[in-house]
Amino acid sequence: MKRLAAAACATFALVAGTAQAQPPIGFSVSSGPRPAASQVALPSASTPNSPGGVSVPVSFTTPPAQPQRLSVAELRPLWQQAGIAYGIPWQVLAAINKIESNFGQNMGPSSAGAIGWMQFMPSTWLRWGTDGDGNGLADPWTAVDAIYSAARYLAAAGGQTDIERGVFAYNHADWYVKEVLDLAHVYGQAGPAETAGLQHLQASLDAARTRVVAANQAAVAADLTASRLRKRAQKLHTKAEEIELLSDRLAAEKRAVLFDGRVHAAVVRAEAAHAALGQAEDGLRSARQSASAPSFAPGVGTLMGAPAYSSGYVFPVGGGPQVVSVGHHHHDYPAADIAAPDGSPLYALADGVVESAWQGIDPRCGIGFTMRAFDGQVWTYCHMAYREPAVEVGAALHAGTPVGLVGSTGHASGPHLHLQLQPATSYPQNQAWFQGFAGVAFRWQDAATPLRSLQAVSDVSPAPTRFFAVVDDPAPVIGFTR
Repeated sequence: MKRLAAAACATFALVAGTAQAQPPIGFSVSSGPRPAASQVALPSASTPNSPGGVSVPVSFTTPPAQPQRLSVAELRPLWQQAGIAYGIPWQVLAAINKIESNFGQNMGPSSAGAIGWMQFMPSTWLRWGTDGDGNGLADPWTAVDAIYSAARYLAAAGGQTDIERGVFAYNHADWYVKEVLDLAHVYGQAGPAETAGLQHLQASLDAARTRVVAANQAAVAADLTASRLRKRAQKLHTKAEEIELLSDRLAAEKRAVLFDGRVHAAVVRAEAAHAALGQAEDGLRSARQSASAPSFAPGVGTLMGAPAYSSGYVFPVGGGPQVVSVGHHHHDYPAADIAAPDGSPLYALADGVVESAWQGIDPRCGIGFTMRAFDGQVWTYCHMAYREPAVEVGAALHAGTPVGLVGSTGHASGPHLHLQLQPATSYPQNQAWFQGFAGVAFRWQDAATPLRSLQAVSDVSPAPTRFFAVVDDPAPVIGFTR
């Protein structure tokens, strides 16, 4: 993997009792006033905790009733001082903190059992958990303890002299190393204020997408209700016209007219729902515009869900391999089910023209559309939570044009994009352009994505065995094994 440009090479002393080391290539380890946590006698990175050698909360695998919440400004001194203590760039700790728990917003437990600010498995926490704040407990739900523990492990994995090696030990995947180091580089270049600004931009963009999904769901439901009531009203009027006895006909017409009032109310509600959807769409456009400039930076683009381009193609789902995954085979016929969180952005995979589009919920496909790409291939997108208004029959799409948001409409077991060719004679995953995005825009669910040889970290002191393993899961986590 390509290394980042070399930075300062001053030596520094480690509080944790490890030997002096050179700062990792690409980052510098700064000094400065230390918070109280850095005055604690920290355990060495050269040896994991002995059995029973660390005290943890009684229910340390269960999140506290009121999880700790810290701002980026409050977290930055923790990253810096933990980095100083163990010889790890603070930017790398910040990037891992962001990728693993979104700065404490998603601390689990994950479906694999990972917990806390830096997503440790409980068994690994017992080996590497660190009492960073000196209160006598190593608590993964406390930011200072979790961040110092991550710094300690990275140092044990060789991160003091080779940060790529340390991050690779944290998660044995090249794409993860690149994602962490790209984001760390952005944080180092941007500074603390800009780092907080990027977090605000992403939060605003995610919130705008969520509002659009909810508003579109309400609008679709309102349209469906209004349509059903119209059909029922039509039947009432038709039935009234067929009644021969005048008194009965008048009574039936009265019922039909009264029912028309319900239809009118439903139409008004549908119009209001569409007005709310329009406001949500305006908010999403504004959030996209604000995020467009920083999205060009490697690392930031993945967080913002920006499109990934290659050889005239774009991967249709944004978000990167940390959250986007796909298997090599569909369950019953050639297609790709690309798993991603609700509201993840969808893009036109190539230049092309829309051949059909539907807003109502198709029982099998949900909300979706079909487009003919520049090379003549016809592609169908299914199960969308929202389709952009511009994606209509006859519209010309350019590769990377936003076309909607991921959802689970129709017959879907969870949020994903169902992508298939028309006719479905071959798997999209077998096409070269699709495979070229592995490890860049998505990870394989059923294969390596791709994995670098573990020999690079097999001689890490103190433990030659593998402690950290990638767990393929709909909600990506870092799994830890003995």
